[in-house]
Amino acid sequence: MHFISDELEDYAAMHSENEPALLAALNRETHQKVLQPRMLSGHFQGRVLSMIAKLVNPQHILEIGTFTGYAALSLAEGLRENGTLDTIDINEELYDFQRKYFDLSDWKGQITQHLGNALDIIPTLGKKFDLVFIDADKENYTNYFNMIVPLMNKGGIILSDNVLWSGKVLEPVKPNDKSTKVLLEYNKLLKEDPRVETVLLPIRDGLTVSRVI
Repeated sequence: MHFISDELEDYAAMHSENEPALLAALNRETHQKVLQPRMLSGHFQGRVLSMIAKLVNPQHILEIGTFTGYAALSLAEGLRENGTLDTIDINEELYDFQRKYFDLSDWKGQITQHLGNALDIIPTLGKKFDLVFIDADKENYTNYFNMIVPLMNKGGIILSDNVLWSGKVLEPVKPNDKSTKVLLEYNKLLKEDPRVETVLLPIRDGLTVSRVI
């Protein structure tokens, strides 16, 4: 869902940094070959992620939910020279698609893919993170957050995507709509949790920026 008009969103994108050629190619191929291409971060949000990553200049990034790798490559733009990015996804069908674009990038040796349940994989990584992007199954957002906070360096940034959930956070919750219920609880948690300070940005489907205190 777009919360501003297409024309205004296009204007914002046109007056932001250009989409890198590699990401433009990834964008096109995702729309040509992959189901639900709207899950892709895209030009404008990708530039937002890139800018945040460059401001943080992280040593270690964690991404939960890879899809076709657009957000991972956007975030990698801010990595330190010897930094790492671990990205986790449960869909093995997209593994080779992601790897192709990772290998074409300047960060091919710094990006590690993990297949499986993020709640099982995260404790095995053995790292303290400076930047985390949560963009996976909404039902586990709170579980991911609570697992990640102790693994963050002080001042680290946790980004949470889709927190406005196509505007459903403002509507009466249907009895069988578990995702909206969980996101309402999650947004409340981020606002009230004393371990972080948070701002919710109405970018695309909602992006929360939480800084670990």
